[in-house]
Amino acid sequence: MAKIITIAHQKGGVGKSTLAYNLATCFQEQLRVALVDIDLQGSISDLRTTNPSLDIISDEDFDKIKSLNYDLIIIDTPPYLSNRLPDLFHISDYILIPTKAGFFDVMAIRSTLHLVKEAMKKNTDLKSGIVLNMIKHRSGITEEVKSLLNSFDAVLLNTLIHDRVSFARSPITGGVLLGEDEKAKEEIYSLAEEIVNTL
Repeated sequence: MAKIITIAHQKGGVGKSTLAYNLATCFQEQLRVALVDIDLQGSISDLRTTNPSLDIISDEDFDKIKSLNYDLIIIDTPPYLSNRLPDLFHISDYILIPTKAGFFDVMAIRSTLHLVKEAMKKNTDLKSGIVLNMIKHRSGITEEVKSLLNSFDAVLLNTLIHDRVSFARSPITGGVLLGEDEKAKEEIYSLAEEIVNTL
């Protein structure tokens, strides 16, 4: 049965789709991976032409998603899906919560963390982690944000994903792993490794 990683945050604009796509291309090197887009806008689904080797599936039926024949399924969620997140978390093995290092982004994460903790009561094997994403270089606020996130009693991953042009362009270039930005590659590999070690 496939392992399911769900990328969720109830606030938009935190880079969920970009992370989902680049993680899928990273794991694709060794596993049979499906990237599931349950966003009605279908932003991920539009990438089928830029990366035909990656299976991108559009489906809102969680039971069907759970039974897909893959080693790993990565689910990208839209911010408006709040009412269905508990059901989605129930079929997941890992919840990745990306956030920017802004105060309001971090405050907005609390409602998502609450849903994760409620899901863990039913799905006791469920794991989760917060990753700081789209971090500006030389940003002094990052350490303050880390302290704030640690006070939420949640797992804060060591990996930092920085705000890089290569990430912004990755949907049209087939992912950062096909590019020349070695720092971006290191960050995605590091994030993937942290998730795998937890699973």
